[in-house]
Amino acid sequence: MLDITELSRKSGVPASKLRYYEEVGLIRSVGRKGLRRVFEPDVLPRLALIALGQAAGFSLAEIRGMLGQGKEPSIDRDMLAAKADAVDRHIKELSALRDGLRHAATCTAPSHLECPTFQRLMRIALTRQGMRKKVRPTRQ
Repeated sequence: MLDITELSRKSGVPASKLRYYEEVGLIRSVGRKGLRRVFEPDVLPRLALIALGQAAGFSLAEIRGMLGQGKEPSIDRDMLAAKADAVDRHIKELSALRDGLRHAATCTAPSHLECPTFQRLMRIALTRQGMRKKVRPTRQ
């Protein structure tokens, strides 16, 4: 058994975040040692899955759905494939942005505002900003 301090030290996850994860149903304590929550050691791989899910861009609600309440997670392969596709799209967008910025840095136009490539970059940025305002995902 690991108390919350030990779990925090071993996982690198702050105790406050561990308490929040418990509150939202991502992990479960099995009791208390004095005032400290106590967890089974098998919560460590679960915390690693939560970290991986967050790094991949899944919301905590999505991660909770994949982890379920049992010992074994039920990870939806279609969700993983869809997230991988979204990551690919994001990489493509970021690569285009990087290329545009590199061009702008070396552009010979008298002003960035006279450069067609830079103008296109500004239009894309403005369009994306408008799209983000319309579809603002909820974070949990």
